[in-house]
Amino acid sequence: MSIKRLLCCMSSMEAGGAETFLMKQYRKLDREKFQMDFCVNVQKRCFYDDEIEALGGKIYRIPTKSKDFKGSLKALENIVRENGYESVLCSSVKPGTALELLAAKKGGAKRLIYRSSNTSVDGGAKQKILHSTLGRLARYVPNVKIAPSKEAAEYCFGKNCLKNGKADILYNGIDMSVYHYSDEKRQEMREKLGLKNELAVFHVGRFSTAKNHGFLLEVFAEILKLKPNSRLFLAGGGELEENIICKAKELDIIERVELLGIRKDVPDLLCAADVFVFPSFYEGMPNTVIEAQALSVPCVISDRITPDADITGRVKYLPLGDASLWANTAVEYSEKFERRDMTDVFRAQKYDSDSTAKEFVKYCFGE
Repeated sequence: MSIKRLLCCMSSMEAGGAETFLMKQYRKLDREKFQMDFCVNVQKRCFYDDEIEALGGKIYRIPTKSKDFKGSLKALENIVRENGYESVLCSSVKPGTALELLAAKKGGAKRLIYRSSNTSVDGGAKQKILHSTLGRLARYVPNVKIAPSKEAAEYCFGKNCLKNGKADILYNGIDMSVYHYSDEKRQEMREKLGLKNELAVFHVGRFSTAKNHGFLLEVFAEILKLKPNSRLFLAGGGELEENIICKAKELDIIERVELLGIRKDVPDLLCAADVFVFPSFYEGMPNTVIEAQALSVPCVISDRITPDADITGRVKYLPLGDASLWANTAVEYSEKFERRDMTDVFRAQKYDSDSTAKEFVKYCFGE
């Protein structure tokens, strides 16, 4: 029996939320039956490239649409045609994403899968105009539409798309054998991070406008007034890293802030956390908030994030603006819950990766 191959079109395979979601599914596939390949718009090697190739995947590199619009779409069309891909997936909310699926269709793809990964996009008024015009193609071009939350689905596919059966929810499932809390791991990681009795505040996410790191630093400055021996750990990378460092210096908290970079040991790091603070302006379904809960970390997050992100009952939603309120809540939540294994909770809600992988195969491979 021949292996069915899925081509995934992404800007890159760095350690972002959409990319991490795809890799979670990839690791769970029966690779004697199914395989995933990736078409990206960068020439450099990225965070997940080595793992993709180790799993047997191919990586195709094509120009970005912003630099060579026609050339980029033509290259994708040729890749689909020359390699006989029947299933092509795009995971994005950028207005031109549906055009990639049109190119794939022209190349011969039959299953056109659009995964909406967010509820907005950086870029201001221009992007909003493009979304309201070009972005509407997302409602008509794909024949499989999936999203991690109601809000992400409706952003791309229209209001009531779930109710009307025009789109489906596919959870960001967690591999509970990896995201598995233990007191021993917590103690080990706190020792590695030099933590004794300090309050460990964590955030995992790309250094971009959407994540609202500036407000996060203001919140942490208020936390220090309540708990002077607190420390803030930021895992991730991105274009605003220097801005974040400058802001921490302005607030005179830089000595209590540690930038961890892009990490492969996030599950271990989160075992060490006392509270996870996540004040994003918008999200589709934040992987890192789900991952923090899988490791039993209480979370304080923006009320602009979908209510569906609360898997464990350990999530507090707050409006943006009052850093003191966020600080008091973060300290309260850090002391409110006993840490424990969350496997039973996640499996009961089908938020484990085994359940998600079965659904992924159904939507993306038709089986």
